[in-house]
Amino acid sequence: MHDFSTQARLRRLALAAQGLLQTQPFGRGLAGARKAINHLGYVQVDTISVVERAHHHVFHARVPQFKPAMSNQMLRDGDIFEYWAHAAAFLPISDFRFSLPYKDAIKSGRTRWYRNCDEKLMGELMARIGSDGPLRSRDLETDSVKRSGWWDWKPAKKALEQLYMQGDLMVSDREGFQKTYDLTERVLPSWVDTRMPTLEEFATHILDQQLRCHGLVSLKGLTYQRRNTELRNAVKKMVNERLAAGRLEQVQTSSGDVFFVKTGALEQALPRVKDRLLILSPFDNSVIQRERLKALFQYDYQLECYVPEAKRQYGYFCLPLLFRDAFIGRMDCKAHRKTRHLEIRYLHLEPHDFAEESVITAFLDAIEQFRDFQQCDSVSLAKAHPQHLTESLGSALASLG
Repeated sequence: MHDFSTQARLRRLALAAQGLLQTQPFGRGLAGARKAINHLGYVQVDTISVVERAHHHVFHARVPQFKPAMSNQMLRDGDIFEYWAHAAAFLPISDFRFSLPYKDAIKSGRTRWYRNCDEKLMGELMARIGSDGPLRSRDLETDSVKRSGWWDWKPAKKALEQLYMQGDLMVSDREGFQKTYDLTERVLPSWVDTRMPTLEEFATHILDQQLRCHGLVSLKGLTYQRRNTELRNAVKKMVNERLAAGRLEQVQTSSGDVFFVKTGALEQALPRVKDRLLILSPFDNSVIQRERLKALFQYDYQLECYVPEAKRQYGYFCLPLLFRDAFIGRMDCKAHRKTRHLEIRYLHLEPHDFAEESVITAFLDAIEQFRDFQQCDSVSLAKAHPQHLTESLGSALASLG
């Protein structure tokens, strides 16, 4: 299976599994957001705020009528919890037990989050939260706390994060990027399974979850950013066992990349594609594994906010653009919240096989929804590639508001 149709079907399978081909694959509003995160397995949390934050953006791309306040509502209601996936993330509360191996590794010192943490200060913080209730990270910055002689801000912040990473504390609420911490036993719903998973259970969880939310997996992608050799070996062993049992099949792309799919997955009926354009977050689950993105879609993407300004090709915070089942460009933009204006600094469309008119129509639909999501009233375009789009698109955007 090396022909283009296989590659096309793999793309379709991957996007359908991510909920990016259907208009409301998980339903709408809060109920849709709950279903979405249970299916996706995690949603990355990020601090960059040039546009609406990444975790809200991931939901917005899949769930009609999603509102940013719903993320915190799910956190407060105990539907999700915050912890580390391959980065800071919201995770389904039903998957809580699979956060325990990493917490245990940090608590036992097998893995270090911080070097040389102040154990005495950690004990004081636990006692303070135990007696006085939840503590906001901003409480550590107030003069009154400092004057009381309890702690200096930096060591206290470090101690608080260490307690959170090793599982003694959980985030019970969020106000923007101000987190509120409380004792784990006070945050965690009583029904949640807290048994430490065996290596085999953990490997099974990872493989099943990745097949569910990505449709196809690679050995490298399955344990993306996990440095646990034992776990990697257990996952590899499980893949081999399922291959031998005929539950998985191996597919090689034209570029030589090897993926595994559930047996028969490529023969099943997949959602049809519409002339729809999606503006995605750089931290979206579908694009975060950049090598996989390149292998499947021939889309070479790099987030340039970490690149020195002089070396940036496309802009500070470029958003991937998905049209039908292909990534066709990227857009660098900024939401000016005081003036409620969305500024597109650079729109870059790459060579593709689609009719320009259908792409532009879909883009204008998408940008209108995206503008509203950013709580902006107007949109402008500074520069576009191909260059002839700058003026025509600029006028069309101006007429949107």
